[in-house]
Amino acid sequence: MIANARRLLLSLGLAAATVLGTTVTTAQAQAQTPYLQLSQSTSKYAAIVMDAKTGEVLYEKRPDSPRYPASVTKVMTLYLTFEALAAGRIHLDDPVVFSPHASAQSPTKLGVRSGDSISVSDAMSGMATKSANDAAVALAEKLGGTEQRFAALMTLRAQELGMANTRFVNASGLPDSRQITTARDLAILSRAVMRDYPQYYKLFSTTAFVFRGQTLRNHNGLLYRMEGVDGLKTGFTNASGFNLAVSAVRDNRRLIAVIMGGPSVASRDRAAESLLTTGFDLMSRRARGEQITVAQNYFEPPSMGGPQRDDDAQGASDVGMKVMLASALPPLRTSKLQIIEPKKSRGASGWTVQVGSFRTRSDAKEQLAIVEKQFGKHFDDAQADAPKDDGKYRARFSGLSEKEARAACQALKAKKQPCQVLPPQG
Repeated sequence: MIANARRLLLSLGLAAATVLGTTVTTAQAQAQTPYLQLSQSTSKYAAIVMDAKTGEVLYEKRPDSPRYPASVTKVMTLYLTFEALAAGRIHLDDPVVFSPHASAQSPTKLGVRSGDSISVSDAMSGMATKSANDAAVALAEKLGGTEQRFAALMTLRAQELGMANTRFVNASGLPDSRQITTARDLAILSRAVMRDYPQYYKLFSTTAFVFRGQTLRNHNGLLYRMEGVDGLKTGFTNASGFNLAVSAVRDNRRLIAVIMGGPSVASRDRAAESLLTTGFDLMSRRARGEQITVAQNYFEPPSMGGPQRDDDAQGASDVGMKVMLASALPPLRTSKLQIIEPKKSRGASGWTVQVGSFRTRSDAKEQLAIVEKQFGKHFDDAQADAPKDDGKYRARFSGLSEKEARAACQALKAKKQPCQVLPPQG
C-alpha cells in the first residue's frame, strides 16, 4: 500500500498528490533515508567505474562512503524534470517563474530577477551548462510547489532507483550537511537518466548555451578534450571537494565514472579520464578473451587542501593517477534468461521479489538477467517476468515462499541493489 502510494506521487507529481489529499514532506523523505554522518577520514576521495549496459562495477574506491553531492545534485533535479516532460505535465516552452527564493540563490546562477520567467528549456540548459542554482530552485518550485517538497520527491525517487544511501534536501546542491549521497548512488542515477530518458540525455553534452546574449560554457572540461564523453555533471563545495559524474562511449560500449572529493579540477578530471581509458581498455581486451580486471591498489589524489573559488577553480597541485590492469578470473557471462508472462494462478499462491521498475520491457529483462547472474542461487525455482504496472515494467521473480523471498531480498540489499518483497495477491 505504501509502495503504491509512493509510485503514485512520483508519477503524478506533487500537484496531483495535493488534489488527492496526499502530501509529501521532507520528514517523510527523511524517514526513508536515515541521516548519515560523514566519516572523519583524512581523504574525501571516492570513485566508481560502471558498465552502463550491465551495471557491472569495474572499479571502486570507497563507493558507499557518504559524501556531499554538491551540484551533481542537479542530475536528479533534471531527472524529475525529464519525467514530467515525458508524462506531458510540462512542456519545453512553458514559463518558469522565478520566486524571490529562487532569485536569491548563491552563484553560480543565471541572475533572473524575482517575478521574471524563462522557458523550461532555458532553465534546463542553464543547469546543465552553467550549473545555475536559481534555475534549479525555480524548476523545483514549478514541479513541486516548494523546493522542500520537491526535495522530498527527489529522495523518494532516489530510493525507488536503488540509491540506498542518498538524501536530498535541496534541488541545487548548495551546501547542506543533511544532503548526502555516495559514488555508487550517483552512478546508479547516471545510468537511470540515460536508460529512462535517452531523448533528453543529450542535454548533458551541450558545450555552450547562449542566454540573453551571454554564452555560457559547460563546466565539464572532459566534453572538450576526451573522445566519446557526452555528459554528465560537475560539482564543487568546500565540504565536498571537486566532484564529477561522467559518461563516455567507445566501440559501442558505454562507461560511467564518478569521482568525488578531488583536490582540484585538474586532478579530478585526470582521475576520471584515466579510469575511463583503463575501463575501455579492459572491456576491449576482455572481448578478445583476456582474463583481466582493474587493479584496485593505485594512487589516489591527496586529500582536499584549502578552499577554492567555484566549480571552475583550478587547484595548484595535481597528482597523476596510476591505473593498472591485473590478472583475474574470466568475467561471468550474463545468462540467457527467458521471460515468461506470469500466470494468474501462480501470482495468487506465491511470494514475489521485485528488483526494479523500468520504462521498457527490454530494460526490465536485462535487469532480471543481471540479478539472476549475480544472485542465481536465490531464484533457482522462481519465475522471471516483467509485467507492466502504472506505465512501468516491473522486473520480478515470483513463485517463492515468504522465507525465500525475504532471504533473496536481504542478499540484494546487502549489495546495495534495489529490492522489494511482494506478498501473494488475490
